[in-house]
Amino acid sequence: MSGLRVVPTWRHGQERLYVCLTDGRNVAWYDREAGRVNLLSEERRDDVLETLRPFLTGPVTIGPPPVPTPAELARLSLHPDDDLAPNRPGEALLVALDRDPGPAHRLRPDPRRRALTAEQTVGDALDRLDGAGWHALHSVPLPGGDRLHHLLIGPGGLFCVYSLYARKQKVLVADPMITLGRRDPQPLLRRLRAAADRASYALTAEVRPVLALTEPADVTLTAPPREVTILRDRDLDALSRLGGVLKPADVEALHAMARDRNTWGRV
Repeated sequence: MSGLRVVPTWRHGQERLYVCLTDGRNVAWYDREAGRVNLLSEERRDDVLETLRPFLTGPVTIGPPPVPTPAELARLSLHPDDDLAPNRPGEALLVALDRDPGPAHRLRPDPRRRALTAEQTVGDALDRLDGAGWHALHSVPLPGGDRLHHLLIGPGGLFCVYSLYARKQKVLVADPMITLGRRDPQPLLRRLRAAADRASYALTAEVRPVLALTEPADVTLTAPPREVTILRDRDLDALSRLGGVLKPADVEALHAMARDRNTWGRV
């Protein structure tokens, strides 16, 4: 008998199977998603594999734990209060509505709830790109009470995404003005470009602005807007087909920098 036992745990939402001695010390762990058995003691290799045999699925790589990259080290050293990665889409609005839900009966719908619907719809679409080598951050706070609705980082570059609720409304784009239905036009594209410029300054990398419209009835452009990409929420996956700008290591390094709240304090 090897005297080893398997202890399943969950780490960052992923299952790991630790192989432990009778005194609780770890000698290896199996990362099923990565298909890798990480050995802390080469001398126990055969015993570890025999103990894990009932749990192994498919081919596996066996060896010492990989050396963490600079981006991983930065993430591990980040205080949880400064980590923006756990932010949900519309995080700032969720907190505001929780603190002040407003009157129970309103003559008109609370505009914050429409804005929240837009950010959640767009945020969910961006989060679905994660498996394609992209990372999305939400409700990134900026000095002065401003924030980025979403920041998308991946092989195609960096994108500052603004979510705009436009359900069943006609949208007229006359750079820099955006008109929804019969409402007064607003200079949203000017604000969006300014937000992207602030993100570029913070990350020392080009950040391109994207306006994401949720369920518009129709979109009319008087002319192609300067530097801004305009997409419907259902078309946001087109961003995942962009590439050739950032290498995987650059994506991870920029994501590690962007998720740190302190990065945004100087913009």
